[in-house]
Amino acid sequence: MTHLSRRSFVHTASAILAMAGAPVIRAEQAARRFEPLPAGWRAFEVTTTVKLRESAGGSLVWLPVPSLETPWQRTVNTSWSGNASDARLVADGTTGAKVLVARFDDGTSEPTIVLSNRVETQSRAVDWKQGLAGAPADPADLRKWLAPSERIVTDGIVRKVATQIVLGARSDREKAQRIYDWVVVSTYREPKVRGCGEGDIKAMLETGNLSGKCADINALFVGLCRAAGLPARDIYGLRLAPSAFGYRELGANPASLKGAQHCRAEVHLKEHGWVAMDPADVTKVMRQETAEWIKDAGHPIVAPVRKALFGSWEGNWMGFNTASDIRLPGAKRGKLGFFMYPQAETAAGARDPYDPDTFAYQITAREVTA
Repeated sequence: MTHLSRRSFVHTASAILAMAGAPVIRAEQAARRFEPLPAGWRAFEVTTTVKLRESAGGSLVWLPVPSLETPWQRTVNTSWSGNASDARLVADGTTGAKVLVARFDDGTSEPTIVLSNRVETQSRAVDWKQGLAGAPADPADLRKWLAPSERIVTDGIVRKVATQIVLGARSDREKAQRIYDWVVVSTYREPKVRGCGEGDIKAMLETGNLSGKCADINALFVGLCRAAGLPARDIYGLRLAPSAFGYRELGANPASLKGAQHCRAEVHLKEHGWVAMDPADVTKVMRQETAEWIKDAGHPIVAPVRKALFGSWEGNWMGFNTASDIRLPGAKRGKLGFFMYPQAETAAGARDPYDPDTFAYQITAREVTA
Protein backbone atom coordinates (compact mmCIF):
# COMPACT_ATOMS: atom_id res chain seq x y z
CA MET A 1 0.00 0.00 0.00
CA THR A 2 1.29 3.44 -0.90
CA HIS A 3 1.17 6.05 1.83
CA LEU A 4 0.82 9.74 0.95
CA SER A 5 1.98 12.63 3.09
CA ARG A 6 -0.63 15.28 3.89
CA ARG A 7 1.04 17.66 1.41
CA SER A 8 1.05 15.01 -1.31
CA PHE A 9 -2.59 14.21 -0.62
CA VAL A 10 -3.60 17.87 -0.96
CA HIS A 11 -1.68 18.25 -4.22
CA THR A 12 -3.16 15.03 -5.59
CA ALA A 13 -6.71 15.94 -4.62
CA SER A 14 -6.32 19.39 -6.16
CA ALA A 15 -5.04 17.88 -9.39
CA ILE A 16 -7.98 15.47 -9.58
CA LEU A 17 -10.46 18.29 -9.01
CA ALA A 18 -8.76 20.45 -11.60
CA MET A 19 -8.89 17.68 -14.18
CA ALA A 20 -12.57 17.14 -13.39
CA GLY A 21 -13.27 20.80 -14.03
CA ALA A 22 -14.14 21.55 -10.37
CA PRO A 23 -13.00 24.81 -8.80
CA VAL A 24 -10.01 24.61 -6.48
CA ILE A 25 -10.20 26.51 -3.20
CA ARG A 26 -6.74 27.58 -2.15
CA ALA A 27 -5.65 27.60 1.48
CA GLU A 28 -6.22 31.37 1.85
CA GLN A 29 -9.81 30.87 0.66
CA ALA A 30 -10.72 27.96 2.91
CA ALA A 31 -13.71 28.29 5.21
CA ARG A 32 -13.09 30.03 8.52
CA ARG A 33 -14.94 30.43 11.76
CA PHE A 34 -16.47 33.80 12.68
CA GLU A 35 -18.71 33.63 15.73
CA PRO A 36 -18.47 36.72 17.96
CA LEU A 37 -20.23 36.06 21.26
CA PRO A 38 -20.25 37.99 24.55
CA ALA A 39 -17.32 36.65 26.57
CA GLY A 40 -16.47 39.39 29.07
CA TRP A 41 -15.12 42.91 28.86
CA ARG A 42 -11.88 43.98 27.19
CA ALA A 43 -10.19 47.25 28.20
CA PHE A 44 -8.31 49.53 25.81
CA GLU A 45 -6.32 52.72 26.20
CA VAL A 46 -6.90 54.68 23.00
CA THR A 47 -4.63 57.66 22.36
CA THR A 48 -5.01 60.31 19.67
CA THR A 49 -2.06 62.65 19.18
CA VAL A 50 -2.37 65.76 17.01
CA LYS A 51 0.63 67.90 16.10
CA LEU A 52 -0.28 70.66 13.66
CA ARG A 53 2.34 72.02 11.32
CA GLU A 54 2.21 75.37 9.52
CA SER A 55 -0.54 76.68 11.79
CA ALA A 56 0.19 80.41 11.87
CA GLY A 57 -2.78 82.56 12.81
CA GLY A 58 -4.26 80.30 15.45
CA SER A 59 -6.10 77.01 15.05
CA LEU A 60 -8.89 74.79 16.36
CA VAL A 61 -8.89 71.00 16.71
CA TRP A 62 -11.95 68.82 17.30
CA LEU A 63 -11.56 65.19 18.38
CA PRO A 64 -14.39 62.64 18.74
CA VAL A 65 -14.72 61.22 22.26
CA PRO A 66 -16.56 57.95 22.99
CA SER A 67 -20.11 58.96 23.93
CA LEU A 68 -21.83 55.58 24.29
CA GLU A 69 -22.83 53.75 27.44
CA THR A 70 -24.35 50.46 26.38
CA PRO A 71 -24.39 46.77 27.30
CA TRP A 72 -21.45 46.34 24.89
CA GLN A 73 -19.37 49.48 25.53
CA ARG A 74 -18.56 51.80 28.42
CA THR A 75 -16.10 54.63 28.96
CA VAL A 76 -13.92 54.46 32.07
CA ASN A 77 -12.15 57.81 31.77
CA THR A 78 -11.10 60.57 29.39
CA SER A 79 -8.09 62.87 29.77
CA TRP A 80 -5.98 65.18 27.63
CA SER A 81 -2.76 67.17 27.65
CA GLY A 82 -0.86 69.51 25.36
CA ASN A 83 -0.15 73.19 24.79
CA ALA A 84 -3.62 74.44 23.82
CA SER A 85 -4.59 77.83 25.19
CA ASP A 86 -8.00 76.30 25.92
CA ALA A 87 -9.24 72.70 25.77
CA ARG A 88 -12.62 71.52 26.91
CA LEU A 89 -14.98 68.60 26.56
CA VAL A 90 -18.38 69.55 25.17
CA ALA A 91 -21.47 67.61 24.12
CA ASP A 92 -23.40 68.45 21.00
CA GLY A 93 -26.86 69.57 22.06
CA THR A 94 -28.64 67.87 19.17
CA THR A 95 -26.84 64.55 18.81
CA GLY A 96 -25.22 64.11 22.24
CA ALA A 97 -21.84 63.45 20.64
CA LYS A 98 -18.91 64.36 22.89
CA VAL A 99 -16.20 66.52 21.37
CA LEU A 100 -12.82 67.63 22.70
CA VAL A 101 -12.30 71.17 21.42
CA ALA A 102 -8.75 72.53 21.58
CA ARG A 103 -7.89 76.13 20.70
CA PHE A 104 -4.34 77.28 19.95
CA ASP A 105 -3.26 80.91 19.88
CA ASP A 106 -1.27 82.42 17.04
CA GLY A 107 2.44 81.82 17.65
CA THR A 108 2.01 78.52 19.50
CA SER A 109 5.04 76.37 18.72
CA GLU A 110 3.85 73.06 17.16
CA PRO A 111 0.26 73.02 18.50
CA THR A 112 -0.19 69.66 20.22
CA ILE A 113 -3.15 67.91 21.85
CA VAL A 114 -3.07 64.35 23.18
CA LEU A 115 -6.41 62.73 23.96
CA SER A 116 -6.53 59.51 25.99
CA ASN A 117 -9.68 57.41 26.41
CA ARG A 118 -9.97 54.22 28.38
CA VAL A 119 -12.89 52.19 27.10
CA GLU A 120 -14.24 48.73 27.76
CA THR A 121 -15.87 46.76 25.00
CA GLN A 122 -17.26 43.31 24.46
CA SER A 123 -18.65 41.30 21.60
CA ARG A 124 -22.39 41.32 21.25
CA ALA A 125 -24.85 38.88 19.74
CA VAL A 126 -28.64 38.75 19.76
CA ASP A 127 -30.28 35.58 21.05
CA TRP A 128 -32.92 34.97 18.41
CA LYS A 129 -34.63 32.40 20.63
CA GLN A 130 -35.36 34.93 23.37
CA GLY A 131 -37.50 38.02 23.35
CA LEU A 132 -36.69 41.56 24.40
CA ALA A 133 -34.50 41.85 27.49
CA GLY A 134 -34.87 44.92 29.69
CA ALA A 135 -37.20 47.87 29.38
CA PRO A 136 -38.73 48.68 25.98
CA ALA A 137 -37.30 51.58 24.02
CA ASP A 138 -38.71 55.08 24.35
CA PRO A 139 -41.23 55.60 21.49
CA ALA A 140 -39.93 59.15 21.01
CA ASP A 141 -36.39 57.83 20.58
CA LEU A 142 -37.56 55.27 18.03
CA ARG A 143 -39.36 57.98 16.05
CA LYS A 144 -36.06 59.87 15.93
CA TRP A 145 -34.38 56.91 14.25
CA LEU A 146 -37.16 56.63 11.70
CA ALA A 147 -36.70 60.23 10.57
CA PRO A 148 -34.58 61.15 7.54
CA SER A 149 -31.31 63.05 7.79
CA GLU A 150 -29.59 65.19 5.20
CA ARG A 151 -27.67 62.20 3.86
CA ILE A 152 -30.06 59.40 4.67
CA VAL A 153 -33.35 60.28 3.01
CA THR A 154 -36.37 57.97 3.24
CA ASP A 155 -38.69 59.16 0.47
CA GLY A 156 -38.61 58.90 -3.33
CA ILE A 157 -36.41 56.18 -4.74
CA VAL A 158 -35.28 55.04 -1.28
CA ARG A 159 -38.86 54.28 -0.22
CA LYS A 160 -39.62 52.69 -3.60
CA VAL A 161 -36.66 50.29 -3.35
CA ALA A 162 -37.34 49.51 0.33
CA THR A 163 -40.98 48.71 -0.42
CA GLN A 164 -39.99 46.32 -3.19
CA ILE A 165 -37.43 44.56 -0.98
CA VAL A 166 -39.77 43.91 1.97
CA LEU A 167 -42.94 43.18 0.00
CA GLY A 168 -44.68 40.26 1.68
CA ALA A 169 -42.38 40.16 4.74
CA ARG A 170 -44.30 39.04 7.80
CA SER A 171 -42.14 40.40 10.63
CA ASP A 172 -39.63 43.09 11.53
CA ARG A 173 -36.86 40.51 11.52
CA GLU A 174 -37.77 39.27 8.05
CA LYS A 175 -37.81 42.86 6.76
CA ALA A 176 -34.35 43.51 8.22
CA GLN A 177 -33.02 40.22 6.86
CA ARG A 178 -34.26 40.98 3.37
CA ILE A 179 -32.74 44.46 3.39
CA TYR A 180 -29.45 43.14 4.78
CA ASP A 181 -29.27 40.41 2.13
CA TRP A 182 -30.17 42.86 -0.65
CA VAL A 183 -27.42 45.26 0.44
CA VAL A 184 -24.83 42.48 0.65
CA VAL A 185 -25.54 41.13 -2.84
CA SER A 186 -26.28 44.47 -4.55
CA THR A 187 -23.44 46.69 -3.29
CA TYR A 188 -19.70 46.30 -3.39
CA ARG A 189 -16.69 47.70 -1.61
CA GLU A 190 -14.68 50.25 -3.58
CA PRO A 191 -11.19 50.65 -2.04
CA LYS A 192 -10.49 53.82 -4.03
CA VAL A 193 -13.17 55.81 -2.15
CA ARG A 194 -11.56 58.27 0.26
CA GLY A 195 -12.06 57.78 3.97
CA CYS A 196 -15.26 55.91 4.76
CA GLY A 197 -17.31 57.42 1.93
CA GLU A 198 -20.04 60.06 1.90
CA GLY A 199 -23.28 58.13 2.43
CA ASP A 200 -25.42 59.90 -0.19
CA ILE A 201 -27.84 57.01 -0.59
CA LYS A 202 -30.25 58.84 -2.90
CA ALA A 203 -27.46 59.41 -5.41
CA MET A 204 -26.34 55.79 -5.07
CA LEU A 205 -29.78 54.48 -5.98
CA GLU A 206 -30.51 57.03 -8.69
CA THR A 207 -27.22 56.45 -10.49
CA GLY A 208 -27.13 52.72 -9.87
CA ASN A 209 -23.57 53.08 -8.56
CA LEU A 210 -23.87 51.01 -5.41
CA SER A 211 -20.17 50.99 -4.60
CA GLY A 212 -18.50 52.63 -1.63
CA LYS A 213 -17.23 52.02 1.86
CA CYS A 214 -18.88 51.64 5.26
CA ALA A 215 -20.42 55.13 5.45
CA ASP A 216 -22.03 54.46 2.07
CA ILE A 217 -23.06 50.83 2.37
CA ASN A 218 -24.24 50.86 5.98
CA ALA A 219 -26.02 54.19 5.40
CA LEU A 220 -27.90 52.53 2.56
CA PHE A 221 -28.92 49.73 4.90
CA VAL A 222 -30.05 52.25 7.52
CA GLY A 223 -32.01 54.34 5.02
CA LEU A 224 -33.80 51.34 3.53
CA CYS A 225 -34.70 50.12 7.04
CA ARG A 226 -36.13 53.50 7.99
CA ALA A 227 -38.08 53.71 4.74
CA ALA A 228 -39.52 50.25 5.53
CA GLY A 229 -40.63 51.37 9.01
CA LEU A 230 -37.71 49.97 11.02
CA PRO A 231 -35.81 52.39 13.31
CA ALA A 232 -32.13 52.19 12.39
CA ARG A 233 -28.90 54.14 12.88
CA ASP A 234 -25.22 54.25 12.06
CA ILE A 235 -22.65 54.16 14.85
CA TYR A 236 -19.37 55.86 13.97
CA GLY A 237 -16.25 54.44 15.51
CA LEU A 238 -12.79 52.91 15.28
CA ARG A 239 -11.31 49.44 15.01
CA LEU A 240 -8.89 48.80 17.89
CA ALA A 241 -7.29 45.37 17.50
CA PRO A 242 -6.96 42.37 15.21
CA SER A 243 -9.89 40.02 14.81
CA ALA A 244 -9.72 36.96 17.02
CA PHE A 245 -10.96 34.89 14.07
CA GLY A 246 -8.10 35.56 11.68
CA TYR A 247 -9.88 37.94 9.33
CA ARG A 248 -7.32 40.59 8.43
CA GLU A 249 -9.90 43.07 7.12
CA LEU A 250 -12.08 42.83 10.24
CA GLY A 251 -9.35 44.09 12.56
CA ALA A 252 -6.67 46.74 12.82
CA ASN A 253 -3.07 47.28 13.85
CA PRO A 254 -3.28 48.90 17.31
CA ALA A 255 0.14 50.52 16.84
CA SER A 256 -1.27 52.70 14.05
CA LEU A 257 -5.00 53.23 13.70
CA LYS A 258 -4.83 55.95 11.06
CA GLY A 259 -7.49 54.84 8.61
CA ALA A 260 -9.07 52.34 11.05
CA GLN A 261 -12.29 54.37 11.33
CA HIS A 262 -15.35 52.22 10.71
CA CYS A 263 -19.08 52.74 11.13
CA ARG A 264 -21.48 49.98 12.01
CA ALA A 265 -25.28 49.90 12.04
CA GLU A 266 -28.11 48.93 14.35
CA VAL A 267 -31.76 48.19 13.63
CA HIS A 268 -34.54 48.10 16.22
CA LEU A 269 -36.73 45.00 16.10
CA LYS A 270 -39.87 44.87 18.25
CA GLU A 271 -39.10 41.44 19.69
CA HIS A 272 -35.37 41.94 20.27
CA GLY A 273 -34.62 45.66 20.72
CA TRP A 274 -31.52 47.17 19.11
CA VAL A 275 -29.67 44.54 17.06
CA ALA A 276 -26.14 44.73 15.64
CA MET A 277 -25.70 44.86 11.85
CA ASP A 278 -22.75 45.37 9.49
CA PRO A 279 -23.36 44.52 5.84
CA ALA A 280 -20.47 46.80 4.83
CA ASP A 281 -17.95 44.51 6.49
CA VAL A 282 -19.32 41.57 4.52
CA THR A 283 -18.55 43.45 1.31
CA LYS A 284 -15.12 44.35 2.66
CA VAL A 285 -14.28 40.69 3.21
CA MET A 286 -15.53 39.89 -0.29
CA ARG A 287 -13.38 42.56 -1.93
CA GLN A 288 -10.22 42.71 0.17
CA GLU A 289 -9.76 39.67 2.42
CA THR A 290 -8.06 37.63 -0.30
CA ALA A 291 -5.93 38.49 -3.31
CA GLU A 292 -8.93 37.91 -5.56
CA TRP A 293 -12.27 39.73 -5.38
CA ILE A 294 -14.80 37.20 -4.10
CA LYS A 295 -18.10 37.90 -5.84
CA ASP A 296 -20.10 35.04 -4.35
CA ALA A 297 -21.62 35.94 -0.98
CA GLY A 298 -21.96 32.22 -0.27
CA HIS A 299 -18.21 31.62 -0.61
CA PRO A 300 -16.82 29.65 2.36
CA ILE A 301 -14.68 32.57 3.50
CA VAL A 302 -17.62 35.01 3.30
CA ALA A 303 -20.54 32.90 4.50
CA PRO A 304 -19.69 32.86 8.23
CA VAL A 305 -19.16 36.64 8.23
CA ARG A 306 -22.40 37.25 6.35
CA LYS A 307 -24.30 35.09 8.83
CA ALA A 308 -22.70 36.56 11.96
CA LEU A 309 -22.91 40.25 11.07
CA PHE A 310 -26.68 40.01 10.96
CA GLY A 311 -27.07 40.21 14.71
CA SER A 312 -23.56 40.27 16.17
CA TRP A 313 -20.28 42.24 16.37
CA GLU A 314 -16.78 41.47 17.51
CA GLY A 315 -15.62 43.59 20.46
CA ASN A 316 -12.37 44.76 18.83
CA TRP A 317 -14.05 48.05 17.87
CA MET A 318 -15.36 51.05 19.79
CA GLY A 319 -18.14 53.45 18.85
CA PHE A 320 -17.76 57.21 19.17
CA ASN A 321 -21.32 58.37 18.54
CA THR A 322 -24.46 58.12 16.43
CA ALA A 323 -24.15 61.73 15.25
CA SER A 324 -25.03 62.71 11.71
CA ASP A 325 -25.38 66.24 10.35
CA ILE A 326 -23.30 67.62 13.22
CA ARG A 327 -21.95 71.16 13.44
CA LEU A 328 -18.68 71.43 15.35
CA PRO A 329 -18.56 74.27 17.90
CA GLY A 330 -16.70 77.28 16.54
CA ALA A 331 -16.09 75.74 13.10
CA LYS A 332 -16.27 77.89 9.98
CA ARG A 333 -17.35 74.97 7.83
CA GLY A 334 -20.91 73.69 7.65
CA LYS A 335 -22.25 70.49 9.10
CA LEU A 336 -20.35 67.22 8.95
CA GLY A 337 -22.22 64.22 7.63
CA PHE A 338 -20.66 62.19 10.45
CA PHE A 339 -17.94 62.64 13.08
CA MET A 340 -15.36 59.90 13.55
CA TYR A 341 -12.20 61.55 12.18
CA PRO A 342 -10.12 64.27 13.84
CA GLN A 343 -10.93 67.71 12.43
CA ALA A 344 -8.90 70.94 12.41
CA GLU A 345 -9.02 74.47 11.04
CA THR A 346 -6.15 76.93 10.79
CA ALA A 347 -5.94 80.40 9.27
CA ALA A 348 -5.23 78.65 5.96
CA GLY A 349 -8.45 76.64 6.14
CA ALA A 350 -9.61 73.16 7.11
CA ARG A 351 -7.16 70.27 7.31
CA ASP A 352 -7.92 67.09 5.39
CA PRO A 353 -8.97 64.45 7.95
CA TYR A 354 -8.34 61.69 5.40
CA ASP A 355 -4.66 62.63 5.15
CA PRO A 356 -3.39 62.01 8.70
CA ASP A 357 0.27 62.46 7.87
CA THR A 358 -0.27 65.99 6.57
CA PHE A 359 -2.94 66.86 9.13
CA ALA A 360 -0.96 65.52 11.23
CA TYR A 361 -2.32 62.95 13.70
CA GLN A 362 -1.73 59.44 14.98
CA ILE A 363 -4.08 57.08 16.82
CA THR A 364 -2.98 54.05 18.81
CA ALA A 365 -4.61 51.53 21.12
CA ARG A 366 -3.24 49.35 23.88
CA GLU A 367 -5.19 46.53 25.46
CA VAL A 368 -4.86 46.60 29.24
CA THR A 369 -5.92 44.40 32.11
CA ALA A 370 -8.30 45.60 34.77
